[in-house]
Amino acid sequence: MTQADQTQTQRSQPNSGKMALHFGAGNIGRGFIGALLSQSGYRVVFADINEQVITALREQGEYDIHILDQNARTERISGVSGVLSNGPEIVPAIAEADLITTAVGPNVLRIIAPTLARGIEARAAAGGGPLNIVACENKVGASSFLRDEVLGHISEEGRAYLEQNVGFPNASVDRIVPPFEGEHLLDVGVEEFHEWYVEGPGFRGEIPQIEGMKVTDDLMAYVQRKLYTLNTGHAIAAYLGQLRGLDTVAAAMQDEQTAQEVRAAMQQSGAALVQTHGFGAQEHAEYIGRIEQRFTNPYIHDEVTRVGREPVRKLGPKERLIGPAQMAKELGLPVDALLRGAAAALYFRSAEDPQAQELQTMLAQDGLAATITALTELPEGDPMHAEIVRQYAELSH
Repeated sequence: MTQADQTQTQRSQPNSGKMALHFGAGNIGRGFIGALLSQSGYRVVFADINEQVITALREQGEYDIHILDQNARTERISGVSGVLSNGPEIVPAIAEADLITTAVGPNVLRIIAPTLARGIEARAAAGGGPLNIVACENKVGASSFLRDEVLGHISEEGRAYLEQNVGFPNASVDRIVPPFEGEHLLDVGVEEFHEWYVEGPGFRGEIPQIEGMKVTDDLMAYVQRKLYTLNTGHAIAAYLGQLRGLDTVAAAMQDEQTAQEVRAAMQQSGAALVQTHGFGAQEHAEYIGRIEQRFTNPYIHDEVTRVGREPVRKLGPKERLIGPAQMAKELGLPVDALLRGAAAALYFRSAEDPQAQELQTMLAQDGLAATITALTELPEGDPMHAEIVRQYAELSH
């Protein structure tokens, strides 16, 4: 047995014989959460509506992750399978799972909730033990949101079981997983960096031991640190980059003006995060520096149309542009660089993104001021609303 094999065996011991059900067999599911679960010894069953991907997972039982970084390498993920999330096998899989995770996108959580409710009812009827469901999404409180959605579809008996036995710990996840074309359908490319924080008090029963998962009692600090730094900078790089005719985030960050504006926005959100959550100022400055390095990774071809998609959601009042601006404003801190990002988001175009088209329709039919209010919940006359209008006009030149 090689040293690598020994390491894998040691990793596998804590969860040997356990099954994790992961909703979402896309790049993030396979390249991040599902991979960590497999590397921690779980038998991972992916649930998705993509029949081609599910068939490949069932037939092959393994796939490769390509680390797109200076330390380039390939990792084989094995012991995996798949079920259709709208098929007959999904409810028994929920009833039998030792852990459930998701990476489906925030808007899909509502769609999978009825299925989870049926599975939890089946688990209750079978006398199943504690279960934890972790929604690994770019959404503050995603697991709590999913819990509320499940409760809307569950019977009284299922609700009683859920209240006592099913945990929905919230999580913060961070890994850039760009579109990737490998030799095989299931191949996925990822950056080397990854971070996964989960709130400890949200678990029911024993907290699972998963390599790469960090448990914390103060999750909101890490959720907001990631959403208001990495996601903020990523989105602004995409929106400003597209305005300047740049196709990828890396290309946008090679443009000196764009890089300065992205950095300024992350520094403004950072000042608010340091005051709000007590992060060390130097520590957070280094965190921003690491993110800038990730954005400029030449091995990752991350198109601005992918990163900027769903601008309607991303302009929401608690999202990555307005959320940190509100936090900073309440502390009396500058917000102009953050609001420049919001103004740039209003220009976003993508023929493949329904929300981009919805946004442009709103602007054409309702006008700029009303659209800003509808999306951000900032009333006309609010200084931040006025600043977005001003920056929008400035960006048009």
